[in-house]
Amino acid sequence: MRMSWFRLVAAVCGSLAAIACSKAEVSYAKAVQPFLDKHCSACHKPGGDGYERSGFATTSYDNVMKGTKFGPVVVAGHSPSSSLMILVEGKADPAINMPHGQQKLPEADVKLLKAWVDQGAKNN
Repeated sequence: MRMSWFRLVAAVCGSLAAIACSKAEVSYAKAVQPFLDKHCSACHKPGGDGYERSGFATTSYDNVMKGTKFGPVVVAGHSPSSSLMILVEGKADPAINMPHGQQKLPEADVKLLKAWVDQGAKNN
């Protein structure tokens, strides 16, 4: 019985530590903008095909928060409502999932972007 209690406490402490570690603040300037530059900005910049179709530019924080000609793509603090996350997580129609016509984004990158949105999509 005593050993089971110890294992339970250890498991709870380990889970809490993992949650605390996953809450590290994600920096827009240091993590999100480089992600966008690498995976999105080739098409989503003025003159790019993605920009011409949607009006969405990923070249700055203000542009990202402005969204598309159809409306915002980031709902600060709520990634499930953010169309940006729906598109990069592959949860939309395959014809519009992002990045369009390319391989799915690395899971670690998607988690980073999701954490930034859930943390309030700050310009930090």
